[in-house]
Amino acid sequence: MTTSPAPAPAHIEIDGVPAADAGALAAVLGGYGHFTAMQVRDGRVKGLGLHLERLDRATRELFGAPLPGARVRELLGRALGASGRRDASARVYVYEHGARFLVAVTVREAAPDGPGAPRRLTAVDYLRPAAHLKHLGGFGQRYHNDAARRAGFDEALLTTPEGEVAEGSVTNIAFWDGTSLVWPTAPHLTGITMALLAPRLPSVHRPVTLPELPGFHAAFVTNSRGIAPVTAVDGVAYPVDEALMERVFVAYAEAPGEKIVSADGGGAAD
Repeated sequence: MTTSPAPAPAHIEIDGVPAADAGALAAVLGGYGHFTAMQVRDGRVKGLGLHLERLDRATRELFGAPLPGARVRELLGRALGASGRRDASARVYVYEHGARFLVAVTVREAAPDGPGAPRRLTAVDYLRPAAHLKHLGGFGQRYHNDAARRAGFDEALLTTPEGEVAEGSVTNIAFWDGTSLVWPTAPHLTGITMALLAPRLPSVHRPVTLPELPGFHAAFVTNSRGIAPVTAVDGVAYPVDEALMERVFVAYAEAPGEKIVSADGGGAAD
């Protein structure tokens, strides 16, 4: 019985220079996978347990295998140590890599603390595929977001064909009805900042349609880089409700930061 020879590894060059690890680079270039993004402050992350759950859940769904939180903590701690940063914007990517998966960590300069600049949004008829996953390959959302910016807006607001609001192209959105925050329930990603805020503030989760928007008093968006008020969705204008935003930022500040690594440098206990 003869066996076929193993396929030769890919040869990949970037600007004429061979890639140092062609197999790993091929996995990254394949673009199939998922990730999570977080802000690190003094070696701690708000909602770290939620990030670890997100990574494990998505890895099981996409690749049929777990991704232990201790392993993620180890990789994060190693990357932060190598970068020399205690404050940072960090991302953990999980890519398809043959019969297994590959985990990559990036560490960059931390996003500034405090409120983001007010945002103007424009509604577009588009939903992310498998919206519950923070997946790679978001061509559609990038396309619509860039088009929104060229049209003079700050971000696209994704909606169903029937005009039901889902999420921002890179954010979650909440509307203030004077009593509660209203979080739209059309297919969306449950962002970590959203997941931290909703239980700490009066919140309801229900469908929100574009014709309803003039009836809200205010709105804001959230993502891993922060929280920012929304001043308009197309022709619907909102004032910046300073009292509301103060409540939102206080609620976020109250969420504890979780240590990435223990005092001895190992992964903290899950």
